[in-house]
Amino acid sequence: MGKKSLEKELAAQRALVTKLRKKLKKLEAAEKPDAPAISPLAPTAFPDLPPIAGVRFSATGAGVKYRGRADVMLAEIAPGASVAGVFTRSATRAAPVLDCQSKLAEGMDTDKGAAILVNSGNANAFTGDNGMASVSEICSSVGTALNVPTSRVFTASTGVIGEPLPHDRIVAKIDKLAASLDAASAEATANAIMTTDTFPKGACATVEIGDTTVSISGFAKGSGMIAPDMATMLAYVFTDARVSPPVLQSMLSDAADQSFNAITVDSDTSTSDTLMVVATGKADMPEIGSARTAIGKAFSAALRVVMEDLAKQVVRDGEGATKFLTVNVTGAKTKLDAKKAARAIADSPLVKTAVAGEDPNWGR
Repeated sequence: MGKKSLEKELAAQRALVTKLRKKLKKLEAAEKPDAPAISPLAPTAFPDLPPIAGVRFSATGAGVKYRGRADVMLAEIAPGASVAGVFTRSATRAAPVLDCQSKLAEGMDTDKGAAILVNSGNANAFTGDNGMASVSEICSSVGTALNVPTSRVFTASTGVIGEPLPHDRIVAKIDKLAASLDAASAEATANAIMTTDTFPKGACATVEIGDTTVSISGFAKGSGMIAPDMATMLAYVFTDARVSPPVLQSMLSDAADQSFNAITVDSDTSTSDTLMVVATGKADMPEIGSARTAIGKAFSAALRVVMEDLAKQVVRDGEGATKFLTVNVTGAKTKLDAKKAARAIADSPLVKTAVAGEDPNWGR
């Protein structure tokens, strides 16, 4: 074989090696979990959330979109629990949001158990009849696995918009999720619902109701499309308190206005925002039948502490965020006036760029 032939053969071999290396890198990248750099504003660690009597969690990977990480969570709720929720006000709400709203509006028998299933990677939004069919399949499978009515199964999806949800991948993992339920798995559950988040978000508080210590703990996800009413975020808060369903709903709505509806990152509204609170009623205490009683006020204040903590963590994980800004308004005649002034400042791109760029042009 001549010199030119050898050089040609060697060049071909080198090209093949380069091609194979590129292919290997792609395969390795596909197997690695998506792990964006952690926000500089992130807390040092996930909090030690206390187990809530009457709730068990599990999480697993279903391959909805992500590889090598958990992307589906399940929460099993014991009979007797009150459930409340607030959701996005977008006119283009995702299928799971519409389903949850419909179920809560109809009212439910609290004597039955309940369940929450959430997937990340796909929002099941702008998916039409297929989206509702996916919700129905998931709810039916969860109801069968946990022996709870489908009317008490709530779902949420977060991730890419406009793509059909591969619900068969989720359904295939429900038995595994049901078999691995554990009261102390809140952190794994919080990780499973993340999308572009850089850290899981958790918060907790306790409040004394008579001689009983009532626990409240929750977790959330969110980092982009963050604006009031609400944001691209999911949040789930659990407590062992005894609270009637209508009072729990009222407390949640009030607390949402002072927490998740008072934050902004990019001023964009989402299709999928879901915030739910579950009160299992397992604590040894009288039922809270009014938010105006002493125990109602005490519990409501503790609930607000947890929700405000979670909301602030969402802001701290805003996509590309390097600053956390609080707008304080004084001298306003009404709360509405104060809110308008604060919102005008917080939503201003000029103010945001001035703060981010550390260029304190007070005229902005």
